[in-house]
Amino acid sequence: MNGDVELLNYIYQNSEMGKDTIQQLMEISKNDEFNKLLNSQFEEYKMINDKTAEIIKEHSKQPKEINVLSKASTYIVINLKTLTDKSPSHISEMLIQGSTMGIIDITKKIKEYSTSDNEIIALANKLLEFEQRNVEECKKYLWI
Repeated sequence: MNGDVELLNYIYQNSEMGKDTIQQLMEISKNDEFNKLLNSQFEEYKMINDKTAEIIKEHSKQPKEINVLSKASTYIVINLKTLTDKSPSHISEMLIQGSTMGIIDITKKIKEYSTSDNEIIALANKLLEFEQRNVEECKKYLWI
């Protein structure tokens, strides 16, 4: 049960960071077509985040929020990295790097918590598949 909540909190924090990052990038990007992709990714992160919060609450726990320092540093890094280049290609590259890190991390977590509840493993796999799709979708915007 403890492992279940730990894995759920990881999924929750990962999807929360994804939502926050995408929301910030939507404000930076001026490309309408690319923003449609960002909005679609935001909605998927939100769905995973909401579902995860719901399951955590079913375990009589509260979702563990990302600490303020991590959120602030991510915000600053995104602003710095997009200061001189706000192109869909550059933002896609940033997203591919982030999703690749997410793929590595969630793959490790799925293996670490392989005995978790099937519903939770399915949610973790959904996040993994989503991150993999994000990489493929963002590749289309490289070099534009």
